[in-house]
Amino acid sequence: MPRPIILGVVGDSATGKTTLSRGLVRMLGENNVTHVAADDYHRYDRRQRAEHNITPLHPDCNYIDIMERHFAELRAGNAILKPVYQHKDGTFGPPVYTQPKQFTLIEGLLGYHTEELRNSYDVRVFLAPPEKLRRAWKVQRDCSRRGYTTDQVLEELDRREPDSELYIRPQQRWSDIVVSFKPGERGDQEHLDAEIVLRKGLVHPDLSEFSADDGSSIRCDESDTEQRVFVPGEIDPARGSEIEESVWERMHFASHLRSERLGEFTVGTELHRSESLAIVQVLVLYHLVTARATVALGGEGRVDSVEAKAPATPSQQ
Repeated sequence: MPRPIILGVVGDSATGKTTLSRGLVRMLGENNVTHVAADDYHRYDRRQRAEHNITPLHPDCNYIDIMERHFAELRAGNAILKPVYQHKDGTFGPPVYTQPKQFTLIEGLLGYHTEELRNSYDVRVFLAPPEKLRRAWKVQRDCSRRGYTTDQVLEELDRREPDSELYIRPQQRWSDIVVSFKPGERGDQEHLDAEIVLRKGLVHPDLSEFSADDGSSIRCDESDTEQRVFVPGEIDPARGSEIEESVWERMHFASHLRSERLGEFTVGTELHRSESLAIVQVLVLYHLVTARATVALGGEGRVDSVEAKAPATPSQQ
């Protein structure tokens, strides 16, 4: 059996990692995906972090060395005994025997912190929404799901800011795809703009034929090191479907995955759909199934030296 394909989804807390990942898991099939949260590798529980005056964003608050070994084992197709961190109460649960499947999705805060970690992935995605939007998402999530008050969340965000700047945001320089969802003209979740940076470490689908400056389609710009794609939240749904279809045509061998719709997400119990999210997801999906096909045919998959090829881009604020 070919080794699993490893996807990394990294970003600060409440940047949309789970929203992006859920749609991909739904498309690939839950029986075909192993999900690993890098938060499981926290060194301290919530009480201990308070005692040590350290945030979970700091590398010293995480077992980076165990992450490196476990992620390498998963890439090699071997099972691990994965720790479990419980966000509901900030404690640890019993470890779980975890076997890699066709695809392994690893999401978290420090997934690209070291070279050994970075070399574990076939595809590296980084999420970088504007800080104002991220803070709003975190307040909404932590108050509704984790029992915090608004003041507690805002105070914790301020306390974490130095570590975000030092350790989290700089990791985007090592990613293949940087996604920044931003408030669109309507200001709702279904119509967020998306700025996508596609780095030359991977061969991305060419979307330039769909580029137009009319507000109803995407805009593309290209340099020697990257392609930038802007997806307006007000994109014409028909044009969005054309773009998705063009990417699907490039992965015709994965047509069986088209039983589910991309771009769907829930707010509470209500189902919504975002054209910009769908385009981001289909681009990531393209790289996953292409890597899977390459490895199945005997290829090695990603073997580049990320240290040599990563551009020295500044942190995105």
